[in-house]
Amino acid sequence: MVANMQHRNLFRRLRLLSLSALKPEPRKPTPSRLLITHAQLASQPRPQLPFLSTPLARNHQFRYLTTQRKRWLVYEVYLGFKYTAYLWAIIGCSVIAYWSVQQEWLERKYPTPHEWKFMTRLRFRMAKWGPDRPDWIETDWVVIGNFVKNVIERLEDQNIEGAGLQELTEGGIWIDGIGKSGYDVTAKSEPWRRGYYEALMLAAQTAEQLDDHVVDTTRHLVFPATMVIGPSNPNPKPIPFGAETAPLEENCERAFDEPETFYMRILTTRGFSSRQKMDAALAYASWLDFKAIPGAAARMYDWALSLASENVLPTELPYDQQSYVLRDDASAPSTNILTALTAVAVHKARNDDIPTALPILLSVLRARRSLPEPQTKTVASPVSIIPPSPSQSPWTLDNIIGTVKRLAAPPAYPPAPSDGLSPPSRDARERCEEAALNLYIGEIIFANKGREDGLAWTREAVDLAEEQLHRPGLADPEAKKTCRECLSSGLENWAKMVARLAHEEREREAQQATAGAGAGTSWFGLWGEGRPEEAVPGRWAAEENVVKERTRRAQEVLEELEVPSTPVSSVFHA
Repeated sequence: MVANMQHRNLFRRLRLLSLSALKPEPRKPTPSRLLITHAQLASQPRPQLPFLSTPLARNHQFRYLTTQRKRWLVYEVYLGFKYTAYLWAIIGCSVIAYWSVQQEWLERKYPTPHEWKFMTRLRFRMAKWGPDRPDWIETDWVVIGNFVKNVIERLEDQNIEGAGLQELTEGGIWIDGIGKSGYDVTAKSEPWRRGYYEALMLAAQTAEQLDDHVVDTTRHLVFPATMVIGPSNPNPKPIPFGAETAPLEENCERAFDEPETFYMRILTTRGFSSRQKMDAALAYASWLDFKAIPGAAARMYDWALSLASENVLPTELPYDQQSYVLRDDASAPSTNILTALTAVAVHKARNDDIPTALPILLSVLRARRSLPEPQTKTVASPVSIIPPSPSQSPWTLDNIIGTVKRLAAPPAYPPAPSDGLSPPSRDARERCEEAALNLYIGEIIFANKGREDGLAWTREAVDLAEEQLHRPGLADPEAKKTCRECLSSGLENWAKMVARLAHEEREREAQQATAGAGAGTSWFGLWGEGRPEEAVPGRWAAEENVVKERTRRAQEVLEELEVPSTPVSSVFHA
């Protein structure tokens, strides 16, 4: 066993010797590698012991918010608030200035009585502007109704605008199915009464537009009655895309009062003129015609005619009370009587009473053509007084002072219009009324198979209205409005009449061409008998082109072009 251990030690030593003999000798480092080796050894940190190391004075804390930086930040914040305040002040002043200029423009275009309070005048201006607003795609009668209803409530409130209003009887008069009657406004001034009348008429017009609308009491939204979901409307119309959901019938009520509420309030108010009451009666009668209630409409037309004849004795009436035709031996009728008789004739024509309507219109037309010409006002000035020649420069002292006065002073309320109790003169507006009568007569004759005669009356109406619009001295806005309406209606009627005649003419030509296609041709198509003739436009087809050209040329006087609003100014539209 000892021998074995000796052998093992011997083998172990021999293995170690063999391994050491096979191991390669290390190469000696070059001088460059010696330098790198010494540098690496030198770069190794020496071991540091806490009790042997010297503490270093290092402070790693910095002051980011110094006194100077703090002052700078405070100044920057102050500048930010300062310029922000300046910006909002400029924006606010610009909006106020634009709104003030807009209200001044509205006051000049839609004047309001100066004795009314600021809020009443503001809301009345906005209500009157509503039907003419260019920034509305469709007229929002709900907004107009809210404005004008608030104006009427303020005018009838004793604590706001209605100081001095009196009931017709103690406790007022209540009319079944209509409501409360009017007031006694004789103590008020003429501008106040006129403004109150205009507010009631605008409310009646709004009530006509909202007659078939309901309001959802749960959401306070207005919808057409045809969209209501309920047993009374089994097939409701669909809601437009993007609109609110359709209302339920049990949640709906009328969106606005009935039109007769406001018309009867005008007719029962003491203090309005005969012209104002007559206009209200005619408007109410026209509404009854539209609602297909001819009996009530006829009674209202009779009421309007009696209001127009208030200042005339029954024995001196210029018209026959049975046929409503003006007598040739009577005195010149007043403006109110001519207007009322024209409305009565139109009502009878709408209800197919042509034998009664046509003589009335012809008698009114004869009366208007026999009116006296307007007298030109000439003032004889003394020879010794020579008026100063107007200055060519706008920067004179008088011009500057006049401009400042016009801008600073509020616009004057327009004077009272004519009461219509006297005969009119044959001015531009009356000539356009003649043109309107020609339209009525032409339409009636054309509908009763007098095609060419009716067309001739219509042509004459268009020529007369266009002639008045091209007159250089036409400055009355009411006359311009009447002539434009007459010309527009005349061109429309003329185009429809000619289109119908041209259609009938083309049908006759087609029938003749079909009937004679084989009758007048030879067997072999010789001698040119079978050649198609060139199509020559007929008489009415040629006149149809004439009407189109006249309509195109008339657009210059029919449309008043306005300056388009820029995107910046459209933001400030009320």
